[in-house]
Amino acid sequence: MQIRAGILAAGLGRRLEDETLPPKILLRFGGQSLLERHVAILRHCGVPHIDLVVGYQAEAIYREIERIGAGDMITTWFNPDYTAGAIVSLNCLGPAMARGDPFLFMDGDVLYDHRMMARLLNAPPETCFLMDRATEEGEDPVKLCIKDDVLVDFHKRPLRPYDWWGEWIGFTRFAPDVAAKVALAAERRVAAGETGLIYEEAFRDVLLSEPPGRMAVEDVTGLPWVEIDFPEDLARAEREVLPGLAPLPAAGAVAGGPGEGAGEAAQ
Repeated sequence: MQIRAGILAAGLGRRLEDETLPPKILLRFGGQSLLERHVAILRHCGVPHIDLVVGYQAEAIYREIERIGAGDMITTWFNPDYTAGAIVSLNCLGPAMARGDPFLFMDGDVLYDHRMMARLLNAPPETCFLMDRATEEGEDPVKLCIKDDVLVDFHKRPLRPYDWWGEWIGFTRFAPDVAAKVALAAERRVAAGETGLIYEEAFRDVLLSEPPGRMAVEDVTGLPWVEIDFPEDLARAEREVLPGLAPLPAAGAVAGGPGEGAGEAAQ
């Protein structure tokens, strides 16, 4: 059974406050677009297929897929309502998430160290969220809330009691049945007209319905990453994150370090 990756890349990136910028997944760092980096890392880790949700400036993304030679790896899903909430884009991934395969969910606007992906693919829990504990307080971070070593809530403004929290990095590996439940939760929300929601609401719906401990976290604190949401994130990506990224090993090398054997884990 092979894992599939699903990436959301349909939004306008309004919070960057610069209408001249391309879709965030086409932002370039060190001469590579984020999409090119995602493809290279996923190939290295043995993930054979990507389902990519597009919307804003979709044609530019199609051209980039062709430029980097990833047409055989990527299936695109067009979201005509890309100006609505991101839960509509998640709903577009529904058919891919319900296929019965393990599913790797990814935000498309994250610049990150490839060792994070190896760690996530190798983590023992079937359903696992990547987490960073070195974060700042505030309402913007999506919080993975832990109580008695169990993940109990997942939200920007958690409602359940917890002992501590870490920031979600934007990547989650789902067991096949959990992926299908998330797809159904998104479909229900959209069918109810709740199209303005962030997609994390569908994740939380399933988390709260599953037995305690079914979903877990993989702590990758210390590895560099940034989600590109605000102008200051662009500056941080160039100044701090990009220089700290470990080079991706040459083609054919096994993903090593803490994520050794990631290609096998992705099967």
